[in-house]
Amino acid sequence: MEFNEKVHVGATHEVHGAVTEENTAATVGSGSLAVYATPAMAALMERAAAELCAAGCPEGWTTVGTEIAIRHKAATPVGLDVRAVAEVTAVDGRAVTLKVTAYDTREEIGAGTHTRFAVAVQKFMAKAEGKK
Repeated sequence: MEFNEKVHVGATHEVHGAVTEENTAATVGSGSLAVYATPAMAALMERAAAELCAAGCPEGWTTVGTEIAIRHKAATPVGLDVRAVAEVTAVDGRAVTLKVTAYDTREEIGAGTHTRFAVAVQKFMAKAEGKK
């Protein structure tokens, strides 16, 4: 499996979201305050990376997240928009390493790294389903 030209060092992808009551720390259970939850920020970052990598996979292949290391730097209240940017920093065979950064409308709120690995969908799902 080889990624197409869309996945290369320097490639970027951005996704957008909004802070709502549903993705606050108090609601998702990661804290007690009505601010953007770290797990929600991580999911937005991973979505940016997943969409970028998916665009580079041949039919029948996808990528799965294998590692994420992030720092949540600033609180964001309900009502603000957020966005995450993923940038490919390395491609090593089927592994892709990305820099991930999150922002609200005022500042950078989080940053880190994320690794994804390309898998054949049918083979991967058969192995996962075999755990039942």
